[in-house]
Parts: sequence; structure tokens; C-alpha cells
Amino acid sequence: MSKFFSNKKLIILLITIVAMIGFISISISIRDRRETPPVIQQIGNDAAGIASQIVSAPVNSIRTGLTSMVNLVNTYQDNERLKQQLDQLDQVKETNTTLRRENKALKRQLKLSATLTDYKEMNAAVISRSPASWQNQVVINKGQLNGVVKNMPVMSGSGLLGRVVEVNKTNSKVELISTDNKNTNRFAVEVKIGADKYLSGIVSRYNSAQHRLIISQLDTTEGVKAGDMVSTSGLGGLTPRGLFVGKVTSVRKDDYGLTNSVYVKPAANIDDFTVVTLIDRTVAGD
Repeated sequence: MSKFFSNKKLIILLITIVAMIGFISISISIRDRRETPPVIQQIGNDAAGIASQIVSAPVNSIRTGLTSMVNLVNTYQDNERLKQQLDQLDQVKETNTTLRRENKALKRQLKLSATLTDYKEMNAAVISRSPASWQNQVVINKGQLNGVVKNMPVMSGSGLLGRVVEVNKTNSKVELISTDNKNTNRFAVEVKIGADKYLSGIVSRYNSAQHRLIISQLDTTEGVKAGDMVSTSGLGGLTPRGLFVGKVTSVRKDDYGLTNSVYVKPAANIDDFTVVTLIDRTVAGD
């Protein structure tokens, strides 16, 4: 009886092998016959596809879950960083508020009506800019009726842009800091070279080829380096102190090779602006 079952298994194995060889032969024979539908090949492909889906489904689920967890962790970390930045911003605001209160208290104690850093702001729009004087002047839509007066400093974005040189009833003319007019009233500035150390100078001209302001009349350029902050000094009598001008890019000899000049990249985009901010200095007597 056991011999019979052993022979039966052998026969089944042989039949299976013959059937597989037959299926392979049929598949090969009909592959190149376009008029014959590759039914067996379709069945095999479908079976393989179903098996692949069954195997890949849990793998994809696990991978998707891991990706979601990683994204969740990254989102949490980004959220924590943003919270820290917001906390720091709140602290900066609180510090500024405290400093303003202390400043007012000190001025009351010293009986000062205003200081070199006191000013008010007024926004205006550019209504005209001539190509013939592109780097020299613009016209804005605020004038005498809005409280504009001659020599008001003008800002664009976070940087000094120029000064009001002509005031009409409804508009004003602004001379840019990049002007090539040698008779213009130049800005008094200071270069911060340390925590509490400043060098005073004058913005003497603008290098249009390099798009750089040039500071001259400095007592020394020792300690000045690229990246140093430049702002108005308030010593010219017309401009409040602390208006941001730009950052130092280099220190070079002048055209005669005698003195050093400081080259500054303007903070304001002199070639592209449509809105400006006028600065009204509030020091009594100005």
C-alpha cells in the first residue's frame, strides 16, 4: 500500500512538471502571435500583480506610518523653534517698551523736550521719476498741506534714501542719497566699530558703477571692517540719529591715494521703490 502511495506522488509530480512545461511552451508560442489573446500570460501577470499587492500593502502601510511619524516629529520641532522665536520677539518688544519708558523718565528728569533720536514718520508714494535724473531725484505725493518741510530725511524700507529739497502744496521733490550733485547737503554718519565705539564721517558721494556710498572725512579708518553698521549721527542738525544707512563693504584709498575711504552698500534699494517714509525730526529749535 505504501508503495502505491509513493508511486502516486511520483506520478503527480511528473504531471505537474509536464503541465508547467506545457504552460511555458504555450506562453512562448502565443507571445509572438498578435491575433491570439495571451490569456495564460494575462492570468500569470494578474496573479503576480495580486501577490505583489498583498505583499507590498503592509510594507507600504508601515513606510507611510514611519514617514508620517517623521513629519510629525519635524513639525513639532519646527513649532518649538517658532515658539522660541516668538518668545524672543516678545522679549525684544518688552525691552524696547521699557527703554522708551526709561528714556521719557530721564528726559523729564533732565527737563529735555527732545533728543537727537526723536522723530515722527509720514508715508508717501512716488509719483514721478525722470530717466534723465534717475539716481538724483524723485517726486512724491505729499507737500506743504501734509506738513512736509524742506530737508526732511526720507527712508525706503529700512534704509536712508535721501532728503526733501523742494516742497510744493501737494507734492515734494526728494534728492536721493545717490545724487551726483556736488553742491548737495551731505549726510553726517557714523560707523559702529565696537559695542560703544563709533567713527564719524560724511557721505561724500555715490559710486554708481559699484552701487556704493563713499564715506570720507573720517579721523581714522582703524578698526573699520566689512559688515560694520552705518547710520546717521544726528550731528548735521537736520537728520535724527540712528537712521540706518547700510553696511561697510570695504576700505580703500581715495583717488589720490592719500586718505582711506569707506565703501558702504546702501540698505535702501535705490533703483526700485514706490513708497517712502519721511522723517520729521522733533528736536526743538530745528
